[in-house]
Amino acid sequence: LPRFAQQAMVDCDLIVFVGAAGIAVRAAAPYLAGKAYDPAVVVIDEQGRFVIPLLSGHLGGANELAGRLAEGLGATAVITTATDGRAVFAVDSWAKSHECVVFDPENIKYISGALLRGDTVGLRSAFPVDGLLPAHIDTKTAAESGFVIGFDTEVQPFPHTLHLVPRVISLGIGCRKGVSAGAVEQTVREALGRAGLPLAAVKAVASIDIKKDEPGLVSFCAAHGLPFAVYSAEELNAAPGEFTASEFVKSTVGVDSVCERAAVVNAGNGTIIARKYAKNGVTAAFAAGGYRVCLEE
Repeated sequence: LPRFAQQAMVDCDLIVFVGAAGIAVRAAAPYLAGKAYDPAVVVIDEQGRFVIPLLSGHLGGANELAGRLAEGLGATAVITTATDGRAVFAVDSWAKSHECVVFDPENIKYISGALLRGDTVGLRSAFPVDGLLPAHIDTKTAAESGFVIGFDTEVQPFPHTLHLVPRVISLGIGCRKGVSAGAVEQTVREALGRAGLPLAAVKAVASIDIKKDEPGLVSFCAAHGLPFAVYSAEELNAAPGEFTASEFVKSTVGVDSVCERAAVVNAGNGTIIARKYAKNGVTAAFAAGGYRVCLEE
């Protein structure tokens, strides 16, 4: 069991133990890495009467999974997280279900703690906020603790600030044949820096279909766990908007701008938020579709 647990804690997003909770705790405990990294761990008793999430109830989805397992087994889900027990807004659960990356998970405790005490928590959003806000969350207050929804991870409007980064940006890439993954990495990092965007905001990489097996691009995407989408020249040419055109690129691949058009298409014909940046034989651009915030349950 210890060897299984050690490997599973590294390789798996979810671990289900069947047996005593104490055994599951002892098996997983030596390999805990932190709130943002631990997989969801759920334990079910041998009779299938209770389903208990032990780790990563919110960020890893263990609480939600426990509910689904309990429903399927005809069992009882034993949810012990305080925000769920008191029906208080759980910022980490909301982030997971709304395409947001928790940039600084160590600050979740300040938000949850304040809400559990009944204190006001501040909210600042770079995106439109729809609907009613949960109890004790205010967009105008100068609170001790609060969270920011946006791409700027440096802004600190509260003494204890939690940053939620919407993972909604499409990264379009064009490159010469044989470019290295390192060159792609450097160019993308510099393009992100110039645009003031975190890599955490990128949801996918896109390019033209003749680059589908380009080793440098494939390796870059694999290293960051990003899906890699490719489109034909015809699909890219149909993208709406104005683009940074290159006659040389058009004569070579049949489309005047690979990176910008690929980003726009991947973003569902979204809007360019950072135009072409070129270096090392690599071009990069960023686009995003509309994103709106709704905190209502």
